[in-house]
Amino acid sequence: MKYKIDDIGEYLVWLISDFAKRFGLDDIQAFRYLRQYHGLSFAEDFYDVLHTFSFEQAVEDVAKYCRREGGQLT
Repeated sequence: MKYKIDDIGEYLVWLISDFAKRFGLDDIQAFRYLRQYHGLSFAEDFYDVLHTFSFEQAVEDVAKYCRREGGQLT
């Protein structure tokens, strides 16, 4: 199933914001972290599944992926 780019874009903005809140970062720091450790690519590639999860679960799943890619946030 194809999704609108606007829907994915809005989701990524929400994800960055909630990720920042969860880990005590500002939005720019969260964006840079997620980009560096491929969390944004992961979220975009698996949008079809992630957007069906609770907000908290989606953030945790992206954080786990980033840790596997070398990120240090806990």
